Amino acid sequence: MNAQLPLAYPIRPEAAQAPTSGIVDAMSYGRGRPGLIPLWVGEGHRPTPAFIGDALRASLAAGETFYTWQRGIPELRAALAAYDERLNGRRSDPERFYVTMGGMHAMQTAIRLVAGPGDEVIVPTPAWPNFIGALTVAGATPVAVPMGHSERGWALDLDRVAAAIGPRTRALVINTPANPTGWTASRDELAAILDLARRHGLWIVADEIYGRFVHDPALAVGGRAASFKDVMAPEDRVLFVQTFSKNWAMTGWRVGWLEAPPALGQAIENLLQYSSSGTATFVQRAAVTALEDGESFVAEQIADAREGRRIVHEGLAGIEGVTLAPPSGAFYAFFKVRGAHDSYALARRLIDEANVGLAPGEAFGPGGEGGLRLCYARRAEDVTEAVRRLAPVLGSLAG
Repeated sequence: MNAQLPLAYPIRPEAAQAPTSGIVDAMSYGRGRPGLIPLWVGEGHRPTPAFIGDALRASLAAGETFYTWQRGIPELRAALAAYDERLNGRRSDPERFYVTMGGMHAMQTAIRLVAGPGDEVIVPTPAWPNFIGALTVAGATPVAVPMGHSERGWALDLDRVAAAIGPRTRALVINTPANPTGWTASRDELAAILDLARRHGLWIVADEIYGRFVHDPALAVGGRAASFKDVMAPEDRVLFVQTFSKNWAMTGWRVGWLEAPPALGQAIENLLQYSSSGTATFVQRAAVTALEDGESFVAEQIADAREGRRIVHEGLAGIEGVTLAPPSGAFYAFFKVRGAHDSYALARRLIDEANVGLAPGEAFGPGGEGGLRLCYARRAEDVTEAVRRLAPVLGSLAG
């Protein structure tokens, strides 16, 4: 909940109403506790590989500290297109790629392209809270559509999505593989979502950031998750938000990209100019190196996540009152605890009694009540110890 602002400081309502992050709330409560295992945010234990840092240092040594291309340096845009071609097996145009200061900046830019005051945007929930935040600060209205949940996992009910579409709807935010649930859409599901968007003239803002982290072989397409790129036509209204944070352990670097039709290039360049004036060249040089030389590291990240997923599922799914299906993708376990109605209080209790930091489910919107999100992209021994500590506390809650 946001604090009441003094009347002496009138500001825009969309700024005043920007939601407080429940994830940050848990972190603030538990940060700095000796021995705490922090599984509350979406990052692994590995620091950025040295070869990526070396590229940044070389760029700094070369004096690349001046203003840069608003859309991104040509070398990075070309590297993004080449990476996209390798991943998706089809030709890609560098003019489709725009460098941003992280995935959040890409998301905000995408939202500002398609929605504003008076507009509605549909968001399946539980969802990463920053989707709602990006819409709120843009003046748009998020419309939450709760996903279905059972012992088999999470599912998107397309009929619910269709029923939520109204005259003010402008876009759908689709995150697959999903944060926090691990839901991963099949190719057929993406085709159905795209068909719905076409019928109503809607944009799709596609967050496929966790596309390399797909754990269910039945949902994999060439070693990655299914993508809207597998089913869309060139003229379809799809914006892709992406980041270097997850695959290459670059969460603190704040570099990502937006992929959009080249016809929107000038509008996107203008939005980037007025929000960041471009991403630092030395950071972009490091990003090029990550794309070109980082595949073995990405494989290690994926292996970490799969081992963490195994440990968490084997350790928590059998606890009476805990509902946890193996996540199909991403690197989060989002589980419900029977009888838990205040996930903020539950997250704090687990910090106090288990010394493990998890994110409260209610932070992720409708459908998240009574749940918790655990990031398992960590050292296997840390995940094992976290599960050992959590099990007795969770068992006592559900008993």
